[in-house]
Amino acid sequence: MLAVLALLIVIVGGSIRINDAGESCPEWPTCFGTWHFAVSEAEQGAYWDANPDQIDSRGEDHRYTVFQIFVEWFHRMLVGVIAVPIVLNVFSARKQREHYGKPVERAAQFSAVLLIVQATAGYITVRYDNADWTVALHLSLACIFTSGLLWQYMSMRITEGASWTFLQAPRSFIDAHSKRIHSMTAAVGVLLVLGAWVSSSAGGQYNQSCSVGFPDGWPKCQGSILPSLDGPGVFIQMMHRFGALLVGLVLVLGVSNLRMSAQQTPGSSELVRFAEMTTGVWLLNVMVGGSYIVFAKVGDFPEWLSLLHLVVGVGAFLSAVFLMFAMRFSRAQPKGAHGSGEAE
Repeated sequence: MLAVLALLIVIVGGSIRINDAGESCPEWPTCFGTWHFAVSEAEQGAYWDANPDQIDSRGEDHRYTVFQIFVEWFHRMLVGVIAVPIVLNVFSARKQREHYGKPVERAAQFSAVLLIVQATAGYITVRYDNADWTVALHLSLACIFTSGLLWQYMSMRITEGASWTFLQAPRSFIDAHSKRIHSMTAAVGVLLVLGAWVSSSAGGQYNQSCSVGFPDGWPKCQGSILPSLDGPGVFIQMMHRFGALLVGLVLVLGVSNLRMSAQQTPGSSELVRFAEMTTGVWLLNVMVGGSYIVFAKVGDFPEWLSLLHLVVGVGAFLSAVFLMFAMRFSRAQPKGAHGSGEAE
């Protein structure tokens, strides 16, 4: 339940940018000096007059719609809502420590601490008017927060006796590919951070810097595979695209090596399947990102595709994290629990 709610917070956070509502609450934790979202244009003007130091990058004459303010307000409300079960999770893990062990208790405590850190990052994001590095930091921490909850869930289920097939993976296979799987997960994580940075920087503000349509806008940029980097946002856009290409190479080569090794190591097919799923989600996200440019018109972009791009990107990261966790939990199993590859 907590992991699903954490994902919802990430999705709502992405919709803030899409609705251009990133600065619709000028301060934190209140919004225009209130605890609600129904702030009229007149009330916004009065707030700017009384607090000129809070005027954001759009200027004192800019006014936000009630819906824009609501999206930001709702995002903050969800963070407040999840705080209650997160605290209960800590006490529950402590109460059942003898059954689940200290690692589960530490995982619950980790989530609670990270929620505080994440709320602080939210304040920093507002304080610096959604600067690109703050947005990337905010998203990264949210994904780590969700990953911590996923790890706790898997650990609890294994303690309860879940007979997942990947737990039987041979130790020889795990030892041979541990670094490779960690590298695949790290690559997807770096790409996610890079995507968040691009979406909130000049690359996101000047999506038309690579033009639009197929093929001049995507997969090409300004009609060329290697365009001039002088235009606004072109360098950032191309950095993101080449980053996605490099990550794809890491994933494809990693899956290829895992497949070849699995043919000689019975019992490892489940981990290979997880790696294939991660690569498949990455490929899907490449197609979604390209569609965002292909179906756009100059000055008019299908922002729902941008949100889908974020959601699938987070999905690729969590899939890679699940693969890494599955490998680590399998390694932690007693020797007798592993398949014939261990005896070999």
